[in-house]
Amino acid sequence: MFDAGWLNIGSLVLGLVAWIIPVINLTIGKKQMNMKWIALTIISFSACAIAICLQIFYNLYLVNIEDWSALSEMRAVAIASTVLAVVTILLNALTLFLYRNRGTM
Repeated sequence: MFDAGWLNIGSLVLGLVAWIIPVINLTIGKKQMNMKWIALTIISFSACAIAICLQIFYNLYLVNIEDWSALSEMRAVAIASTVLAVVTILLNALTLFLYRNRGTM
C-alpha cells in the first residue's frame, strides 16, 4: 500500500526552506548588496505554498483510506499552516523593506 509519510516530511522540509531563505537573504543583505533577493523571495513563497499543498494531499490520502480519527486533528494542521504562511510573509516583507530602503529595486 502507498505510504504517504513522505508528504509530511516534504512539507516540513519545504516549510523550513521557506523560512531559511529569507533569513539568508537578510544576512547577505547586511554584508553586501544581494541582487538575487527577488528570485530567492519567489522561491521562499513557492516552498511555503508547496508545503501547504503537501499537507492538503496528505489529508486527501487520509480521506481516501477513511482514517477519520487522524482527520480529527485538522485543527493542528490548520494552525501550523497558518503559522507557516504568516511567518513566511513577515520574513519576506522584512527582506522587501530592507532592500527597498537600500535602493536595489
